[in-house]
Formats: sequence, structure tokens, C-alpha cells
Amino acid sequence: MGVKLAPLITPQVLTLEELRSRSFAVDAANQLHQFLALIRTPDGIPLKDRNGRITSHLVGLLYRTTRLITEYDMKLIFVFDGKPPDLKSDEITKRREQRKRAEREYEEAVAKGDMKTAWSKAVGTGRLTKEMAQEAQQVLSYLGIPYIQAPGEGEAQAAYMVQRGEAWATASRDFDTLLFGTPRLLRYLTLTGRKRLPSKGTSVPLEPELIDLHKVFADNGINREQLVDMALLIGTDFNAGVPQVGPKTALKLIKENNSLENLPSKILEQLPPNYHKIRRIFLDHPITDEYDITPEPIDKDGLVEFLCTERGFSETRVLNVIDRLMKAKEGQRQQSLDSWTRG
Repeated sequence: MGVKLAPLITPQVLTLEELRSRSFAVDAANQLHQFLALIRTPDGIPLKDRNGRITSHLVGLLYRTTRLITEYDMKLIFVFDGKPPDLKSDEITKRREQRKRAEREYEEAVAKGDMKTAWSKAVGTGRLTKEMAQEAQQVLSYLGIPYIQAPGEGEAQAAYMVQRGEAWATASRDFDTLLFGTPRLLRYLTLTGRKRLPSKGTSVPLEPELIDLHKVFADNGINREQLVDMALLIGTDFNAGVPQVGPKTALKLIKENNSLENLPSKILEQLPPNYHKIRRIFLDHPITDEYDITPEPIDKDGLVEFLCTERGFSETRVLNVIDRLMKAKEGQRQQSLDSWTRG
């Protein structure tokens, strides 16, 4: 779910046009979860092929992701999670229980004929399986879009790539990426959608939000190690946090005491004994240097065979996507050639 840091952050709201030609290390799990949550029928059921296999994640990649490339000249590199840290097991269990509760509430709403509630509950029932991730990688490969298999958390690998200048920003909705040290985080990299505001009972249109890590440090008078310590007080995917300690209280405690070790004992004893290990997950996470982010040629036959023959996609629509991608690549190649000839 990610650490709750919003009250301490003032993002810069941008338009997609302002992000034209930028490159992004995309948190693949985060992106695919959004497709699974939002690309559904009006009654909340995910899209499926003739054999009952879910295709919402593939629809999102084919029709939404490629539009960012063809209409805004974006360079996307998808980063997939590897093996989760053992300390994440409790969070994984909690998410599984939340999905089961959402499934029960969805079925109850359908039984009552309350389709508005049913749809709102349905978005919490999506589950990204290992098979779905592999299908997504297969489609990306056919589209020529590079992807990386991280050894651990994909957000850590994405942050590392931005640090190295291989991508301009990490694209993810979770603030956790900041804890892993990404210099820039771009939230809501999407063409359409709305953000729910449960406390107000409404929603607002999604707009890309850019967060500069060093601005977060400067605005709050902290460094990265202190930001991680604050996150442990608030609660992360690896620990529950200290009761009644939110972002502003955590900031006050860390600024007054510098680090977790200097906190009053009545607060420190509410953290798990292994908080040092949790801290290291964010500050020293396993990453890999063995990857190639060079875009590959589009495999037209492979994409048509997989999506149309095997999964029942419209061949006309798939061919249209391929045509747009090929024209976009040709335009990029011509721009590069023109720049070279002009010296």
C-alpha cells in the first residue's frame, strides 16, 4: 500500500504535454494493479477472454500504455518485482484479507442491485498473479518496450535507474519509491482516470504529479535516512508503525531526536525489534546492473498470434496499435537523423 507521506509533500502538477519525450522507469506491479482495478465492465467484472482468463492488464498495456508512447513520445521501461523480502509476508497476508473482504462486499452489493457500490468494491478485488506478470512481459516484448526483472522490490531498481540517469523519473503511485532514493517520482502517469476522495465522498480527475526528492528534504529539513526513520514510525509495508503517529508527528519526533535510536523509550519500544533490518531494506536494497533498456523491434506476428489468436483481441485494433507504434518509431528515427545532420 505504501507509506503515507502526502501531508509532508507539495507535488508539482503537470500536464502530459509537459512530460513529452521524458523517460520513465515504470513500477510494473503498480501499473498493472491499476489496470486490473479500473479496466472493468460497468458491473465491476474484469475483462476476460473466451476461456475466462482475465485480460484487463493486457488491454491496459496495449491501448493505454502505447498511447503515451505514440502521442507523447515517452520512453517507458517497465520494472517488475522479484522475490519480496521475508519481512513483507505480513503485508501480503493483509492485502489478501482485504481482497477477500472486498469480494464479499462486492457480492453483497450485487445481490442488492446496488451496482454503484458493487463497482467501487470490485476495484479492490484485483489480484496480480505470477502468470499475469509473465503475460505482461510477453506483450511488452512483442511491442518492443524494454522491461527489467528486479532481484527484489521493483521500486528500488527503478530508483537506481533514475539515480544513474537511465530514466528521468520513476512512475509509481506509491511514495515508497522516495524511500528507495528516486530523485524524482511521477505519480498518475495515465491518460484518463479519477482519484477517489473517500473522506469527501467524491473523486477528482487524475493529473500527473511530480515530486522532487531533494525538495522534500529541503521543505522538511531532513535527509533520506531521516525520511526512512519517519516512515518506520508512520508504518510501511514491513511494519505497522507506532499508534497515533502520523506524518507530521513523525517529522516532529525525528527533527527533535535526529534518529530512531534517540527517541524516548516509550516510543522506541513500540517499534519492532528488527527495525534496523527494515531500515536497511530501503537504504541498501538488492539491485542489478545486468539489464538492457534498448527498445527492440516490434514483433507484429508474435503480438497478433498471442493477443488475437490466443486471447481473442480484435485483430483490426491490434494492427492499428502496431501501425501507430511503427510510425512513432520512424518519426523518432527521423528526428535523430535530422539532429545528426544539423551537427
